[in-house]
Amino acid sequence: MAAANAHYYATRDPLGKAGDFITAPEISQMFGELIGLWCADLWDRAGRPDSHWVELGPGRGTLAGDALRSMAKAGLAPPVHLVETSPVLRAAQGERVPHATWHDAVDTLPTDRPLLIVANEFFDALPIRQLVRRGADWHERFVAAQDTLFLPIAGKPVPAAVIPEELRDAAPGAIIETCPAAVAIVRALSARIAAQGGALLVIDYGYDGPAIGDTLQAVRGHAPANPFEAPGEQDLTAHVDFATLAAAAQVAGATAWGPVAQGDFLVALGIDTRAAALARAAPDRRDEIAAARTRLVGDMGRLFRAMALTGRDWPLPAGFA
Repeated sequence: MAAANAHYYATRDPLGKAGDFITAPEISQMFGELIGLWCADLWDRAGRPDSHWVELGPGRGTLAGDALRSMAKAGLAPPVHLVETSPVLRAAQGERVPHATWHDAVDTLPTDRPLLIVANEFFDALPIRQLVRRGADWHERFVAAQDTLFLPIAGKPVPAAVIPEELRDAAPGAIIETCPAAVAIVRALSARIAAQGGALLVIDYGYDGPAIGDTLQAVRGHAPANPFEAPGEQDLTAHVDFATLAAAAQVAGATAWGPVAQGDFLVALGIDTRAAALARAAPDRRDEIAAARTRLVGDMGRLFRAMALTGRDWPLPAGFA
């Protein structure tokens, strides 16, 4: 999964109507603007410390551009750091945020001041591991390759101790997923914000684990695809285990808030007020703006969730009362 997605993102811009999928920032400027104001509000109530702004997996830079514009109006104009490995997407981000500093990984982010970090649809693209029950045992799931045919297979049995106790007696065929890469990144960033101050806002689709279920999926041309076909030519994702990430953050010294539904989060931040203001400024776009608001708060707002991680003594972030 890691190799397939690395090739996929390095060789194309997958976003938009001509790509494979559309993310919230591409639907409406309101999404990025509200995220920016969320950061500015938290920063203001934390005492306005000199801070860095960070985005993980920034796509085309659309969210960053909208967020930075709204933050500047609130008095926050921090140095910008983008964690991105794709040369294609870095070029697109450079057009929207030309003054940014790019990083291949979170390890090189600055250590001198608080970090305000945003991760929208970042963790779902990280590689997962799957464990499948066969008979009385659990096996790690692997991928077998024969010519151009790829199929999932069960490897050797794994020790029962690696399976959460409440799930060990699941029915044959049951699948458990883990994402060591996501846990490692959350631990590293949580340790940073616990020591330096700041926050991490995670928005993604997911669940509270541990749980049973196969969530590996592929999207190509805005339609579901077989994840074992055409590796590197379609987007592979899996649902995010918010409970596991929150636990990892707390172990590292951060405070976890949420998760809450994206729709509730955006409404709490004032998306209705912003939509009304945009409609007054551009009456000819009233229906377009209303449709975007409905999409972000409606079906997408129920599927996606928001979770915040904050440093020691930082205030309660907006939207998580």
